[in-house]
Amino acid sequence: MTLHVYEWGEPGGTPLICLHGVTSYGGRFDWLADSGRHVLSLDLLGHGHSSWEPPWDVEAHLAAILESVPDSSAVWVGHSFGGRLAAELAARDPDRVERLVLLDPALQVLPHVAFDLAELERQDVSYESVEEAVQGRYDSGRVLLSPVDRVVASDTAHMEAGRDGRLRYRYCKSAVITAWSIMATSPPPPARVPTMMVLGADSWLTPGEHLDTYRDELGDLFEAVTVPGGHTVYWDALDETVAALDAFLD
Repeated sequence: MTLHVYEWGEPGGTPLICLHGVTSYGGRFDWLADSGRHVLSLDLLGHGHSSWEPPWDVEAHLAAILESVPDSSAVWVGHSFGGRLAAELAARDPDRVERLVLLDPALQVLPHVAFDLAELERQDVSYESVEEAVQGRYDSGRVLLSPVDRVVASDTAHMEAGRDGRLRYRYCKSAVITAWSIMATSPPPPARVPTMMVLGADSWLTPGEHLDTYRDELGDLFEAVTVPGGHTVYWDALDETVAALDAFLD
């Protein structure tokens, strides 16, 4: 099964392959469009324009991801749940990973937190406008510092009107609930590849003991960078996130 792919830049050199978080979509990585690199960003299973059919376990996610990208080594960039999937891929097949970039990764979420978020996902939430949906992000603290127009532009392409005329985000709730269950399990051990974490200073999600594990296991192969704002570091701290990525890759 292949996934819907967003592509920026000309093929050549080592590609950047990007994996988004739950409820999101591959178009979120358009901030890399002008990076001068070949960027491939995927809609994960159950999200965006990719298949919404099960299964949605780790094996199914990884199989679909690998079917959708070139069979060669790449730089893998994962945000939130995408970071967990990128870490799973690196642990299982490190030869496919030239470098690993984990943007505020959801390596593991406490079970009671995952339960609460999965239960919230069962509710039907809809909006009159994209602006109303985006305001909800700020009101809930999911976005802290990003300019509103940046979030509106990103969300506009990820919402569609239902039969009732109201807007909803384009993803499968069952797939997201399954993802929260995955994130409640223990993550894989760090892969022996150059790895960078970019962490939001005020993110609701913290790496906890896993940060120490990466430092202890990888030594000089690992670095962590803390940027302003919350969980969505490429919204709240776009310039700092780009600078960290460029320094790590160059």
